[in-house]
Amino acid sequence: MSSPVLLCALRGINAFPALRAALEGWAQGRDRFSTGDSLPQALMALTPEVTFRQAILFFTEADLVTGKARFHCLYYPQLWEHTKLTQICFSPLVAESWRCRAESLFSYMQAGAQVLCTVLLIKPGVWSRRLPGILRGLHLEKFSVVGMKHLELAVAAASALVPSEVQQDPAAVDAHCTYLTSGTALVLCLQRPNAVKKLMDLLGPEDPQLAQALDPCLWRAQYGTSTVQNGFYGSRSYPMAVRDVKLFFPEGLCCAQRQTVQEQEV
Repeated sequence: MSSPVLLCALRGINAFPALRAALEGWAQGRDRFSTGDSLPQALMALTPEVTFRQAILFFTEADLVTGKARFHCLYYPQLWEHTKLTQICFSPLVAESWRCRAESLFSYMQAGAQVLCTVLLIKPGVWSRRLPGILRGLHLEKFSVVGMKHLELAVAAASALVPSEVQQDPAAVDAHCTYLTSGTALVLCLQRPNAVKKLMDLLGPEDPQLAQALDPCLWRAQYGTSTVQNGFYGSRSYPMAVRDVKLFFPEGLCCAQRQTVQEQEV
């Protein structure tokens, strides 16, 4: 009789390449954990379509929902700490929460990408000269502007926008804050499916020279002159986007109250 298997459903940003990289690291590091064959072998679905077909073979609509509880298994911190994959929990409380019903596995997979909000801040000296072209570019990329305001940043707000990789350098932080507070900035709240990643893909790296080398059409390559005066700030992750929306648009947004907006109390 063969041994039982354990099935897991996982979701996360760039879930397929992240899980693939984790499994490759797992296979390469097997000798560090065991000298025998006691560790289980792991297989993964390679595409969303295959994932859906395999999931419906083993799980029902009520089996897998997202929630605060997590069913942790086969967890090796050395291999998984950088993958940022969220495990989907087994929960008997599906009928007790509208959020669980709305995020059931199959409904989530069939619905496609969720419409999210993100924040784009056009730095001083850029938006006053280039705004029409920037707005046209956002329209072509299918972003909807659901919030807009021009403001002069306080030092505290400016420091929150400094890239994390330079936070430990007081001189770099001071340079960023000095520039961000030197004039009026324009802040936009943007909405579209997969908004955070799409905006990051549009802006490119923080360094305009690196952006230029990667693709001259990237916005920081076009509008930036240095890592400080690089034209734009964009929310790097969805938690940061939620923070930025609450920071710059506490009065609310000009859009329908979608589920994601309601959940984050925006």
